[in-house]
Amino acid sequence: MTPLVLQASAVAIAGRALLIEGPPGSGKSSLALALIDRGAELIGDDAVTLTLSEGRLIASPPPNIAGLLEVRGVGLAQLPVAAPAPVALILALGTADPERLPEAPLPTRLIAGVAVPLLAFAPGPIAPALRAEWALQMHGLTFGASSLPAVDAPHRRV
Repeated sequence: MTPLVLQASAVAIAGRALLIEGPPGSGKSSLALALIDRGAELIGDDAVTLTLSEGRLIASPPPNIAGLLEVRGVGLAQLPVAAPAPVALILALGTADPERLPEAPLPTRLIAGVAVPLLAFAPGPIAPALRAEWALQMHGLTFGASSLPAVDAPHRRV
């Protein structure tokens, strides 16, 4: 597969990539920043490179903006870049009112032949980063134990 650049933000949590998509101003960068504050690592902000490897969709930073994160009203922050990670879940911001209790399994989006769970997500003022971690834990794809660390619950920053 030729690498695909997707307009989304992405962070790595315990070796899995969480894609955050939505229209401009929907809070992608702010949610990524809140997750990074809790221990996630930046893969890309407003763009992420996707490749196919061994049946998994792998997210990595786009070369021209690697490590840059827009902090609204402050400027561009330079952050360390996460290692490439398999995509486990897409959070779709800015969609019509998300379900309070979404049905499981979630609908999926097919990207390069890989079905990725898709959750309509409104960050809102109440614990958006913690809720995003729980979304990944409850709905994200899991990968073989040999390639990723085990995670029992959303991580906490120490």
